[in-house]
Amino acid sequence: MTMSLGPYASFIVMSYAAAALVVAILIGWVMLDYRSQTQRLRELEQRGITRRSGRGATELR
Repeated sequence: MTMSLGPYASFIVMSYAAAALVVAILIGWVMLDYRSQTQRLRELEQRGITRRSGRGATELR
């Protein structure tokens, strides 16, 4: 069964592609920020600064 998107097919496909690209970029950004934040926590803990929760940065995973 084929689906006909009509005269706006290219617009619809490009809109979904753009939305997927934005979501992929946001996922990548969150992953990079998570790594950055855990690295900062490790550096702070190595300097003797602890968090109130008492968990170490290595225990976050």
